This record gives sequence, structure tokens and C-alpha cells, in this order.
Amino acid sequence: MTQHSKFSEAALESAIISLLGEQGFPHVLGSAITRAPEEVLIKSDLRSFLARKYADDEITAGEIESVIKQLDAYSAADLYASNKAIMKLVCDGFLLKREDRSQKDLYVQLIDYAELEAFWEPKPGEVPSIVAEEPAKFHGGLNIFKIVNQLEIVGHETRIPDGILYINGLPLVVFEFKSAIREEATIHDAYVQLATRYARDIPELMKYHAFCVISDGVNNKVGSIFAKYDFFYPWRKVTGDEVIEKDGINSLHTMINGLFDKRRLIDVIRNFVYLPDVSRTEEKIVCRYPQYYAARKLFANIAAHRKPEGDGKGGTYFGATGCGKSFTMLFLARLLMKSVEFSSPTIVLITDRTDLDSQLSDQFSNAKGYIGDADIESVQSRSDLRKKLKGRKSGGVFLTTVHKFNEDAELLTDRCNVICISDEAHRSQVNLDQKLTITDSEVKKSYGFAWHLHNSLPNATYVGFTGTPIDATLDVFGQVVDSYTMAESVKDEITVRLVYEGRAAKVLADNSKLKEIEAYYQRCMEAGSSDYAVEQSKKVMASMKSILGDKDRLAALAKDFVTHYETRIEEGSTIMGKAMFVSSSREIAYDFYKEVIKLRPEWAEVRVAAEGVELSDQQKKQIKPMERIKMVMTRGKDDTKELYDVLGSSEYRKMLDGQFKNPQSNFKIAIVVDMWLTGFDVPFLDTIYIDKPVQKHNLIQTISRVNRKFEGKDKGLVVDYFGIKSAMNQALAMYSKTDATNFEDVQLSITEVRNHLDLLARMFHVFDSTAYFAGDAVAQLDCLNRASEFVQLTDKIEHRFMQLVKRLKAAYDVCCGAEEITEAERDQIHFYLAIRSIIAKLTKGDAPDTAQMNAKVREMIDEAIKSDGVEEIFKLGDDQASQIDLFNEDYLTKISNIQLPNTKAKLLQQLLKKAISELKKVNKMKGVDFSEKFNKLVEKYNERKESEAWTAEGIDDLAEEMLAMFHELAKEYNQGDMPDGIADMEVKAFYDILKALAIKYKFDYPEEKLIPLSEKVKSIVDDKTKYTDWSQRADIKAELKVDLIMALADKGYPPMIDRDEVYKEIFEQAENFKKYQESR
Repeated sequence: MTQHSKFSEAALESAIISLLGEQGFPHVLGSAITRAPEEVLIKSDLRSFLARKYADDEITAGEIESVIKQLDAYSAADLYASNKAIMKLVCDGFLLKREDRSQKDLYVQLIDYAELEAFWEPKPGEVPSIVAEEPAKFHGGLNIFKIVNQLEIVGHETRIPDGILYINGLPLVVFEFKSAIREEATIHDAYVQLATRYARDIPELMKYHAFCVISDGVNNKVGSIFAKYDFFYPWRKVTGDEVIEKDGINSLHTMINGLFDKRRLIDVIRNFVYLPDVSRTEEKIVCRYPQYYAARKLFANIAAHRKPEGDGKGGTYFGATGCGKSFTMLFLARLLMKSVEFSSPTIVLITDRTDLDSQLSDQFSNAKGYIGDADIESVQSRSDLRKKLKGRKSGGVFLTTVHKFNEDAELLTDRCNVICISDEAHRSQVNLDQKLTITDSEVKKSYGFAWHLHNSLPNATYVGFTGTPIDATLDVFGQVVDSYTMAESVKDEITVRLVYEGRAAKVLADNSKLKEIEAYYQRCMEAGSSDYAVEQSKKVMASMKSILGDKDRLAALAKDFVTHYETRIEEGSTIMGKAMFVSSSREIAYDFYKEVIKLRPEWAEVRVAAEGVELSDQQKKQIKPMERIKMVMTRGKDDTKELYDVLGSSEYRKMLDGQFKNPQSNFKIAIVVDMWLTGFDVPFLDTIYIDKPVQKHNLIQTISRVNRKFEGKDKGLVVDYFGIKSAMNQALAMYSKTDATNFEDVQLSITEVRNHLDLLARMFHVFDSTAYFAGDAVAQLDCLNRASEFVQLTDKIEHRFMQLVKRLKAAYDVCCGAEEITEAERDQIHFYLAIRSIIAKLTKGDAPDTAQMNAKVREMIDEAIKSDGVEEIFKLGDDQASQIDLFNEDYLTKISNIQLPNTKAKLLQQLLKKAISELKKVNKMKGVDFSEKFNKLVEKYNERKESEAWTAEGIDDLAEEMLAMFHELAKEYNQGDMPDGIADMEVKAFYDILKALAIKYKFDYPEEKLIPLSEKVKSIVDDKTKYTDWSQRADIKAELKVDLIMALADKGYPPMIDRDEVYKEIFEQAENFKKYQESR
């Protein structure tokens, strides 16, 4: 295959531009756009759009220019604040003061939304379709669409984004591509390009972005530069009605045909990008495809079913726990509030738990600007809600719990433009019927919370959000309008897969007792899913408590739990060491807690953080010293003083909530009964232990505590001490057939570990590892170093080994607590992990698993590195002092003495990389030259083959070339190669720039004139850079440019080329050098 026939980034760029062309986005080359190099707006398009849209309002040229000036005025230095302000203008429009002050202010929109509004506004007897219309039917109004590539933008550095989608001259979507066929190039690199380099170097472009796209053609994701990479997601559906989401290259087509349908694109930009009123973390939420389709379908269904014409059943949304339902509610609330036809409805948001109400209240109260209503608040009581609704004709978002509706049944309002949105609608919000409670003395008649709610707001339209639908949900809220299953959520990497590990038999030796528990559980399930059904038979419950609370059982349970938990900690198989233990009652929980403390009294000691954890000053302020294990439950009136004191007040529990969510806190194990099992999100929680009968929707909620996504978290582990597996399968089947199979058994992970051990054993069949498993410490270290050398024989072998061990570690993290894994297998695992970490250190200077690795192996790796005498290499760059010693000949001597050729080559690569980085700080041009030479050597090494040509001698020859380069580089850094007449390092840097450009453009410039010109350039730069903010100030940069160009012109340099390139190189060098000086 020729270089030109490979599917490169350029080919992908061309393909996506072509696909966008089919959606009606004309392609324009960046070079064809008339603009200043630092400008990112296509001002001619913006002028043309505004002139046409507001022609009837007789908008003037001066007024149009004032709009452009307003956009230009937002400082790219505060990128988040400016992006937030610009998005507000784009989404909601703004009032423009007229030049003729006698005229009313003009309401200006930067995008024409008229066609979008006409489509979505409800019409009598018609429900808008979520399915995209034919492109011919949706013209895009007056909007001017363009897809632009190869647009060179001059900022702090010059950058050329792969693609920019413009609407009316505004660069609202930025694309970055990577080749799918180059293993070393990933879409994560595309993310870094956007979120780091573009945000830093061309913030003027990024201040306009609504969202970004990263793609290699196979993996295609959407997100914001303010989000972490993990929060970029694919767009897998076109209409939202497809049964199966698309993967691979097909997902590129769904993204283009789905998200980049013109109508849907401007809808997403306007209504589905959320920036909170206040954010300390630069939060910007771009909707995921399930959130978009759910909100739009619910909006259409509410329009069709709202009272008085409809039945008031706005529909049910069924979404997997952890998939972002609260943001879907937020998007829906904006759609309803912004709709002309709905006339600014009043929204009542109802939960069934105080903690959920608090979470939603915080989120919605911080979204007043986004929703478009200043009246967003939590109501304290039914009477409080009555006061707020009294006399109100429209607007307002009120958050409450359904329990407040049990106070009385008096009418709150009979208005029709009230929308009730129910969170977790499967629970107490569906009990409309009368309930009979039979006691020894009477039969009591009562009504559920939902009955009171519906009688209080009889003409409202009700919408239900649930993670576990039941028939009663559909009776109250109407049919499922849209759904998003656990399987889809895992596939889209929104949540992680769950793995089941059964350990009930390990804590209950009496088989008859196990059967008794199973029979009890079966009766519970047959009785129905009601929370009250389990409590109907006090006799059976008492029997069950006697089994679960048996002293011997609790002792065995505590012992097994401690062993399992500590194994996961020792093996580095848990992200932050956080675990939740679910007990069946408060009394049993307390007895279990005391058994654990007997085994590990140190867990009851108050500490700031776990041993070995270093905290910053900021972290110390946020952390409260406490025990490792705590009970989290409410106090009971009949509690003993001892238990009462342990549990603490509601304020104390609130503090525990914050500490458990703090990854550095010493509070690692939470024992709970009912609290924290719903609406409690700790993304790094990866293990939950269950010793309680939990069913159906409650079971789904419980196990979902460990399904949240977090960096480094591959799966969530559910450890079962009760015997809930069959109930879990039934509960999962409530979702769909695919979800019923979405729950892995730990046995699969054990099988995966053994399969990978087998594959690695085959790879190592010619390598003698006896010394590692049978030798003394010295022999083990030598074996590890030889093994790492063996793996590096070729780049292909090294890559395959690293991938196999990565997958082995992921599987082992899940099943490391299983007794089926033998000690011999664990030793093999540690052997391969140690090799992987040594290679990673040689390659990157950092081992991926050192924090998540067996302590003994971690110590062995450190010793293996030290045994080569090169441990200092890995510390280079860690602190300022290390920079001084970088070119110390001692390091080279140590490396030269290494007998392992691949290890030597890898260390030299690392040393050269760091040395070039240091040189770039003082002489960017020379640094770039050395980078090019270095990259050629690395390519040569990476192409090594398993043949005679690449024996140890061949690699040694390459190492000699690297050593020679290092000496040359050290000489340059230490000013050893200064031209006669130059004594200053910075003058030398400007001399190198001028000399390089003369060579590049093949013109002669006398040496005797070049040195004085370099000194003049330094003098000008020193004068203009004396202010600390010089590189951020347009006036100083403009003066610097003028002075430089005049000095160059005066000296006749360069005679033939545009001086802008000279200025650009000089400016970048000056900025680089000054930055380096400030950091010293």
C-alpha cells in the first residue's frame, strides 16, 4: 500500500466533509476566507445574516458592527466565562440598543430559529415527530452554514483545526481527527489537541464553541473542552427510534445523519447545552443522544396529552440508573419554559426522598438562566406550595417531596398549565388506591401520597422518570415514551458493567439455613414488589433476623468481609478503597460493625487519611479526621446510648456524606441499611457487599451504587452474602432481555484471567523464568530485567504483551478476592504486572499500576530499577533541582554500562526527550531541530525486527547514535557552540531563527549583519516584555510587531518573504523564553 492510499487523517477529514456536504453544509477552504490571521469569525457571513434577518427592522451597518464588536470584546483570557456569555447570546438572543434612540431596542438572534420553533410548537391534533424530515423540507431558514478546513489561526501559537462548522460566521463546532489505522494515534490525542492545545494556543476560537467532535472514523464522540475525556460520548442513533445503536464506522453515519441534521443541530445548540449559573469546576454539559431524544419525545407527548383536551398522562421515561436522568429533566424543563404554546407553565418537580429533593434542588436552582425562570425553589411544606401557587398564572419551578402531599387533600390549583415531573416514579408516587391496614384491634383505611397529590393538582399533566418501571407507573403517567437500558448505558460507556460474586455459603455452613433463606426470599417475591409486603409476616421476619443476626454467622461474615476487602486493597484492585456494606437491620448492622472492629481495632482509630497518603494543604482543609469504617443510618428512639452515640445527628450524617465522597478521606467503609441506596453517587465506589433481602426496583437501585463511571474503573463488583442472584436476574429482566444478560458472574473474570495467563505463557515459552519463582531476591531481580528485555525484542511483541497484561489486570481486579485463583496463578500475575510496569517506566517514566498493585511486587519493581543503577533517570523533571543535573555525565556513564540493549535504548530515549524539552525552553528553533532528529532515531528503533539485523549489537549501534546526539544537545544547551560575537543565549536563539529562515527560503544574508540584527531583536523584545501580562495585551503585541517589522525592514531582512512569519517565530521564542525565566 502506498503512503497516499493509506486512510490518513486527511482522508478522514475529506470523508467527513463529504458526508456533511450531503447534509447541506457547503465546504470552504480556510485559505478562501478573507480575514486577519488571528480572526476566527467569518464577519462577512454574520453581516449578511443580520442584514437579511432584520431588514424589516431597518438594522443599520453601524448596529451590525456593534454586534460584532460585542462578540470580539469577550476576552479569550477567561475562556469559560466568555464561552458561557457567548452561548447565552447564541441560545437566547439579546437586546440591541438602536442608533436612533427613539426606536425600541431590537431583539437580536444570532441564529434563525423560526423554522425550528414552527416545527416543534404543538398544533391541534398533531404530535411533532422526532424523526428527521427530508433535508429538502427543512431548509435551515436564513442561516448560512459552512464546513471549513485548513483554516490557519494565529494565537499564542499557530494552529490549523481539522474542521470548523460555521453558522452565520460563528465557529460553533470544532472537529479534530486521528487516523484509525495508526495504533499510536487515538481519539484521546484528538481530545488533548482540543482541550489543551487549542484552549491554550487559540482560545479566541474556542470561546465560541458549542461543542467539539473527536473522531478516527471508527470511534466518534461529542463533548466540550471543559469536560474530561471520559465525558465525550458517541451519538449512536439517527431518529431515536432505532432498536440497535450503531457501532464503528456506522456510528460516524449516525452522528452525521443524527446530530448534524440541520434542524437537530440548531436544536441541540440552542436547547441542549447547559452551563450552570455558577460553577467552580467550569461545568458545561452537552446532551447525550438518549437525553436529547427522551426530552424531545416527552415534550411532544406532554403536548398531546395535556389537560383539558388530553388525559393528563404526559408519559413515562424509563432510563437506567446512573444515565443522567436529572439532566434530561433539566433539558425538558427548558423546552417547556421556552415554548410559546405552553405559555410558561408552572413545573412541580417531585421526588420521594429528601436527599433526592436536595440534589435536584441544588441542580435546578443553579439553572435559572438556562431554564429561563428566576423562580426556582424548594418548598418546605404543602402550605408553602399553596402560597407560592396562589394567584400565580404561569412560570415557576417548585421542588418538593411527595410526602408533603399527605398533609391534607385541599386543592392547590386547578390550572391546566401545570406540569408535574416525578423522579423515581416507580415508588411512592403511584399509590392512587385506597389501602387497608389490619391490626388486632381495627381496620384502618388510608390513601397513598400519590392520591393526595393528584387531588391537589387535578388538572396538571404528569410525567414520570424511573429506572425501574412497574405497571402502576404506566397507569399514573402513561405509556413509556422512551427508554434507555442498562445494556445501552454500558455500551455507551456512561456506566460500567456489574459483576456478581456469591459468598453466602462462606458465612453460613448450615445448608438447611441457606435453603430457609432462599424459601423466605421466594415468598417475598411472590407476595409482590411492595415495600410493605415483606413486613406482613412478623413471624417469618423474626425467624429471618435470628438467622442473619446469629452471633457465629456475624463473626464468620466479618472475617470473610475483612479478608475479601483487604485482598482487594493489597492487590490494588479497588480505585480508592471505598466499599459499602448493606445490612438487613440496624441491630444486625451494629453487631456486624462490632465484630469487624474486634478483628481490626485500628479501623476504629481516628485518622486524617490512610497510611502513606500525602495531602495538599487544600485537601487537609476539606478532610475531617475519622475512622475507616462508619455506620450510616438514622437514630431510633429505642436505641441504646452506645448505638445512639455511634449514629450521630442528621448534621453528622451530612458530614459523613461529604467525607465518603472525598477520595482522600480515611472514611472508606460505610455500613448502611436503607440510607444511601438511592440517589447517592460516588463514582469511585466500586464494591458493594449485600447482606439483606432486596428485590426488584430496590435491588436495581442498590446495585447501581457501583455502576458509575470513573477513570480506571472497569467494572463494579456486587458481593452477595445473602443469596440474591435469582432475584437480581429477575430484576434485570424488568429492563429488557439484553439487561438480563448484562450482569456478569465473577466466574467469567476468573476464566478471563486464566485465558490471559495461558496466552502470556505461550508468549514466554522460550523464556526461562525459573529464577523469579525459585531463586533468591537477587535472582528474581535479574530475571525481571531479563524478562523486560525479552518483551522488548520487537515493537509488535512489546505492544501485544502490554495489551494482554492490561486486560489481565482488569479481570484480576474483579476476581482477586475469589479463592479459586491459586497462589501459583497469583504469582504469575504479579510477575507479568511487574514486567509491564518496568517497561512502562522505561517508555514513559511512569508505571500505570504502581498505586494499584501488590505491595511486594511494587517493592520488587523499585529494586529492579535500582539494580541497574539508573533510578535517578526516572526522577528527572520531578522538581526544579533535577533540571540542573539533567546533563550530568554520570547518568550517561550509568546508562553506557547497562548490559541490556533495549533497556539502554529506552532510557536514552527518555533522557533525550527530557533534554530536548529543556533546550526548547531557551531555544525553541534548535529544540525543534533536535526533535526531528530524535524522532527519526525513535522510528528506526520502533521498526526493529526479530532478525539477525537487530541483534544486541544492532541496538547498541543505535544507542551510540543517541549518545552522540545527547552530547551535541548538551553542548548546545551549555552554550558550547556559540558563533563568534554572541555571548548571550537569547541572542543566539533569535540568531538561529533568522539563520533558519534564510536557509528555508534560500537567500543569503551576511553573517556580519545577522549578529547585530539578532541583538537588535533581543533589545526590542526586552523592551516590550517588561510587563508581566505582555503576551496577553493586544496593544503591546501590536507595538512589538510594528517595531520588529521596522527593524527588519531597516536591515533589509528578509528580502523576499512576508515578515509576518519572522514576527511569529520571534514572538513564540520570546514568549517561551520569558515563561522559562519566570519559572526558574
